[in-house]
Amino acid sequence: QVQLVESGGGSVQTGGSLRLSCAVSGFTINNYRMAWFRQAPGKEREFVAGVEWSGRYKYYGDSVKGRFTISRDNAKNLVALQMNSLTPEDTAVYYCAANGGYGHIKSMSGYKHWGQGTQVTVSS
Repeated sequence: QVQLVESGGGSVQTGGSLRLSCAVSGFTINNYRMAWFRQAPGKEREFVAGVEWSGRYKYYGDSVKGRFTISRDNAKNLVALQMNSLTPEDTAVYYCAANGGYGHIKSMSGYKHWGQGTQVTVSS
């Protein structure tokens, strides 16, 4: 059974940090692009960060560049998102997703597997 389980969400104040983790089971992530998306209330789901198979190439949404860092551990089947300098605009449900190599890494359409999401709330 394929599962992507996010953890690490919570409530922080502006300027704080959180580290999200995504534990994957049911398949090995070695052959998958992995990414984080987020969805704020009343807004569309948007790309946050993505990483290619080897972990060498990483991509970020414009609003998180320089603040967020995505990483992956293929041996442990884990993906993480380190989030620093958080602002209230980062408040959203964060989703982990796996892409088997279809489409652009920033496009949701290529992602086959999704987690249930973890809530991140940043207060001012």
